Amino acid sequence: MKPYPFYFVIAALALYVTFFIIPSLAGIAYSFTDWSSYSEEVSFVGLDNFRTILSPDESYLSFIGNTLVFTFWTIILKTAFGLGLALLLNRGVRSFVNGYRVLIYLPAILPTLVVALIFRSILNPATGLLNSLLRSVGLDGLALSWLTDPAIALYAVIGVDSWKGIGYIMVILLAGLQTIPRDYYEAAEIDGAGAWAKFRYITLPMLAPALMIVTVLNVLYGLRIFDIVYALTNGGPGYATEVLSTEIFKAFSKGQFGLGTAISSILFLILVVTGYLVIRVMERQPDRQ
Repeated sequence: MKPYPFYFVIAALALYVTFFIIPSLAGIAYSFTDWSSYSEEVSFVGLDNFRTILSPDESYLSFIGNTLVFTFWTIILKTAFGLGLALLLNRGVRSFVNGYRVLIYLPAILPTLVVALIFRSILNPATGLLNSLLRSVGLDGLALSWLTDPAIALYAVIGVDSWKGIGYIMVILLAGLQTIPRDYYEAAEIDGAGAWAKFRYITLPMLAPALMIVTVLNVLYGLRIFDIVYALTNGGPGYATEVLSTEIFKAFSKGQFGLGTAISSILFLILVVTGYLVIRVMERQPDRQ
């Protein structure tokens, strides 16, 4: 019976190589070709696809910029509000605690398409609930074209995505807060530490592993964002909300497979580098306390 676990490991490794490693390497290889649906021949074109993507004359650099802006702001918003809500619930809002948790987490389990349809209605510039509410209280100047103005459309998408994901981040951080022994806080109170000192010297250092987890998850999610952007704006107006994943989808839809795999390769490189840097930075934080 002893050899069987070894066979399972070999089988799992073979499946991983077959369905993940080989397709990934094939994708990278095809990024150096002109593979498309318009020709049966596939020719090696070297770095031409990457030159096209990184050319200032093309729009791809703006797609990379939109992806990075989306990732940065969703990390800030989700972590800040998620941590604030986690701290509030951890302190014990006495009444209806479990109900609050369910309500806050509920948006995270809603289908993205449902969320997009709801907010497309809410953010409608003419008949949307948000603008109607603003006009009703005399704030007509704040009634904007949220999803159709190129200057603010990306930030509207960021707001919607952050609203959807705050509950998920809150749950992770709340679990981290509940692992911190109360003895530390009691000892700090005896020493005369205030609320900020306890947060600065006890909560943050002890919560560092959970913060690292949510930061890495947010980075990986933000860089790969597709569904909420596609459902809300489809990359518009113009290219104002176009991100790398939506452009990959459109490249493949147009039959530009070589270009699509090149964009995928760049996204993969950004994911690896950014994820590695975030982990290294977050791992050093406790040492500074």
